[in-house]
Amino acid sequence: MQRAPLPLTVWIHAMLRKNALVSVLLCAVMAGSLAACSEQEQSAVQTSEAVPDPALVTVIAVKPETVILADELPGRVAAFRTAEIRPQVGGIIEKRLYEQGSEVKAGQQLFQIGAATFKAELDSAAAALQRTEAGLVRSQAKFDRAKKLLDSVAISLEAYDDAVADLAAAKANVAEARATVQRRQLEVEFATVRAPINGRIGQALVSEGALVSASGATPLAIIQQIDQVYVDVRQPASQIDVIREAAESGQLEDASKIPVVILGASGKPYPTTGRALFSEVSVDPGTGNVTVRVEVKNPDRLLLPGMYVRARLPRGVLHDALLVPQEALVRDAAGKPQLVIVNQDKTAARRAVDIGATVNGRTIVTSGLEAGESVVVQGQDRVQDGAIVDPKPFTPLVASAKN
Repeated sequence: MQRAPLPLTVWIHAMLRKNALVSVLLCAVMAGSLAACSEQEQSAVQTSEAVPDPALVTVIAVKPETVILADELPGRVAAFRTAEIRPQVGGIIEKRLYEQGSEVKAGQQLFQIGAATFKAELDSAAAALQRTEAGLVRSQAKFDRAKKLLDSVAISLEAYDDAVADLAAAKANVAEARATVQRRQLEVEFATVRAPINGRIGQALVSEGALVSASGATPLAIIQQIDQVYVDVRQPASQIDVIREAAESGQLEDASKIPVVILGASGKPYPTTGRALFSEVSVDPGTGNVTVRVEVKNPDRLLLPGMYVRARLPRGVLHDALLVPQEALVRDAAGKPQLVIVNQDKTAARRAVDIGATVNGRTIVTSGLEAGESVVVQGQDRVQDGAIVDPKPFTPLVASAKN
């Protein structure tokens, strides 16, 4: 038997109910998918917040070094030798025999004083010498005759004594006349003024035609020997005690044989070094400083007397010192120095340290640090204590600039 066909209205209602059920199922599936995606995203966000990326830092491995400790102190350049040229006889300056500002040698003629008067006095002294020598010949002859006559008792003993006295007086007169000749000869030589030392001579302080004397207050010129110079450095007296105590305790090695570096006013070192000679035994009561004299070779005449310079005066040699760049140091709330150390597992840890002097931009760590440890130089502000870091080697600016 064949079924009777459903009415059109009934078929339409059945299809609508079927589509509604499918829609409900599709919505349920989509809602479940969205919920799963939301849970995955939230889990990913929580995971990213819990494990941040390691902080990028630059580190340096600390190695023991031998360090020369030095104090940079002010000083003044002084000539090695200074000679004021003064006349030894009086007279009129006839000539200047040197070029002002030039290098002169010992014995070189500098000035010529009028010598006519001295030459005349020399001739007069020579004539007097001849006269006394003639008198000596006569006295010697009288003495010889008196001695022969005394043996034959032809003269008295008194006459013989007179002959002896006349001979002695004649010899004394000759000696005096010769001394006078030598004196007059020196005056003639002193009329030519010569350089007593090698060095650079300055301007002439007198001109031709000037009347000079041996007792005059003004020198004719000044010669300064500057092929080597002195640098007088002023050092605090308190620093001397610190150096002495450190040397006695064995912390520092004696630095007396280490060259002294001389710096110009701009801070640039000169191409020559010096050596410390001695320090004064008295302290300046006004400044509390003592003067240390440094001898410096100056072949190019770059250092001139009176120049202001600075000297790196060594005060000791420290062996097995641990140094870190200054930028590696951080301070805690109390202002005490700290370092950030990177451990083998790449975790960072802040550590309190004791520091000493700073040498060429690096600070000596006296305690709290071991050789071979890695110290953070840059990036400490991004590091928490115990956090994992990404260490990279530190390259100093000076080294990078050279490369």
